[in-house]
Amino acid sequence: MPAHRHDVRVRRIYETPAPEDGVRVLVDRLWPRGLAKTDARIDEWPKALTPSTELRRWYHGPEGEYEEFCRRYEAELAAPEAAAALDRLRELAAKGTITLLTAAKDPTASHTSVLVRELAGE
Repeated sequence: MPAHRHDVRVRRIYETPAPEDGVRVLVDRLWPRGLAKTDARIDEWPKALTPSTELRRWYHGPEGEYEEFCRRYEAELAAPEAAAALDRLRELAAKGTITLLTAAKDPTASHTSVLVRELAGE
């Protein structure tokens, strides 16, 4: 059996929790609108791993461009607190399935795709 399985999934937080989600990790800085904390079934919420408020605002503003957002976010993930949170997710993924949860309408064009790449060691 390989030492690092890295079974990482991405789902929208508004989808109904499923048993196959494994460890559910909210990777948004802000709590999702309209969702009761009791309904979310969140196991971890590492805010240090989320894009900074400044980066989020830049990306959603008129200048925001996805490739540049990814580059800036990868730089933020190198900061000590974010790197430690990323290591924690790697440890969880090595033990079993983890599901990254986001409120983003299109998770493939959000920070979650960067996190999946980082967790896969790409």
